[in-house]
Amino acid sequence: MDTQPLATGASDEEPKDIPQGRETKVERSLKARQVSMIALGGTIGTGLFIGSATPLAVAGPVNALIAYIFIASIAYSVTQSLGEMATYIPITGSFATFTTRFVSQSFGAMNGWMYWFSWAITFAIEISVVGQVIQYWTKSVPLAAWIGIFFTILTVANLFPVKFYGEVEFWVAAIKIVAIVGWLVYAFCMVCGAGKTGPVGFRYWRNPGPWGPALSPDESGNVMANKNLGRFLGFLSSLINASFTYQGTELVGVTAGETKNPRVAVPKAIRKVFYRIMIFFVLTILFMGLLVPYDDPKLASKDSYISSSPFVIAIQNSGTPVLPSIFNAVILCTIISAGNSNVYIASRTLYALADSKVAPKFFMWTRGGVPIISVLFSAAFGLLGFLVVSKSGNTVFEWLVNISAVAGMIAWIFIGVCHIRFQKVLALRGISRDSLPFKAPFQPYLAWYSTIAMVIIIFIQGYGSFFGFNASNFFTAYISLILAVVLWIAFQIWFRCPLLLSLDQIDIDTGRREADNIIWEDDVPKNLWEKFWDIVA
Repeated sequence: MDTQPLATGASDEEPKDIPQGRETKVERSLKARQVSMIALGGTIGTGLFIGSATPLAVAGPVNALIAYIFIASIAYSVTQSLGEMATYIPITGSFATFTTRFVSQSFGAMNGWMYWFSWAITFAIEISVVGQVIQYWTKSVPLAAWIGIFFTILTVANLFPVKFYGEVEFWVAAIKIVAIVGWLVYAFCMVCGAGKTGPVGFRYWRNPGPWGPALSPDESGNVMANKNLGRFLGFLSSLINASFTYQGTELVGVTAGETKNPRVAVPKAIRKVFYRIMIFFVLTILFMGLLVPYDDPKLASKDSYISSSPFVIAIQNSGTPVLPSIFNAVILCTIISAGNSNVYIASRTLYALADSKVAPKFFMWTRGGVPIISVLFSAAFGLLGFLVVSKSGNTVFEWLVNISAVAGMIAWIFIGVCHIRFQKVLALRGISRDSLPFKAPFQPYLAWYSTIAMVIIIFIQGYGSFFGFNASNFFTAYISLILAVVLWIAFQIWFRCPLLLSLDQIDIDTGRREADNIIWEDDVPKNLWEKFWDIVA
């Protein structure tokens, strides 16, 4: 039976303020393997390939490794919480809508707009980096030209039906996964002695050491007299970088509204998140620390983003010719893939905000199942990538980067809060969690763990601004938190809604009933090729 379901929390009726005949529904066209790759593709980007240089240089190999393992446990907790809700109520933009329905309209609006803004700004970041990656080979083409070219390509790509987007993202993400696995094998061989440095082993954990230089957080570049405190602060710095790197793991739940069979595809993707995190992030950080000493001057290189990438530095230090250029091409594909995911998730979040009545309804207009207005509006923020062309724009751009990172952390907090309240509503109605399409393990403890941990990290992430207080550094660190509070106050005044919905007011039926009435088509692998990708993806 071919059924076209609702993909949002909306009712069957068209919104009254949208012209009659205008489409407002997205399509369920994503396959299970595509859902998995979108989540992985959106996570593996500049944070891992380039941003990992900072924690290695400041915190040292062991501190950085511990930090990434710690944040990995939080990312796992967040995806488990979201997976349970998103499979029970499979709607587009899931947790942005969940915050509105489970917490309050003002919190939902604030959280949704902050999350949308984080991905819109991240798209600008990816676009700005693409040109600098290409300049690794040649600078004959102006940076502004590359920004314009890739801005156009990625915007147009997101106007195609989601099944095409899913397929493109699947194959581009596959390239980066193969590359990372290949790099891990290469790194293992280099550690064992295949490179010009001979057997490296844990050489750099002994000299210069495992804990980092204990640099003073006041940006003076001096080493702190109290080295234990300095090393702990280095660990805290790694938490911020690691959080930014892992952001995107929640995309599994956000794609639920456009997945062919979310109650099968999403749980499969969720269950594999932990193993992927351990393989693609933790192992990578481990081998980076084995092959690149934290005092390597190339980690602080100002020549380009690529010259400071630990991936490329490890290859250069091992003396392998040609491979740095090959891996630079992989990084280029990675950033393009991440930018593609940025526009997708930003547009679907905006679609969900409109569906939740906290954004104009025209953001729900669709053509061919694609929210056209949402895509164009979200992609337009990629033009901020041109800020890097002007030196005077770099300061503003750093503020935008901070907004993107901390806004993602705020979203993780509300995923945990929503899941805690979701479980309370289930208990109030006498609904056993055993009856859910996907039952997350270790709940509600994981939800409480991720929520409390992220609250603490958000408040301590600007610790450097308090060592010799500097107003500019303070606002750079906390501007996103300030923006979130301002948005919440504004929406609270606008909607005049309760500060917190009572449990009996929470709606867990809209979107679920529609899903319950659908006869889902089984997307069973039909041949060896499909079975292979079903296992891998």
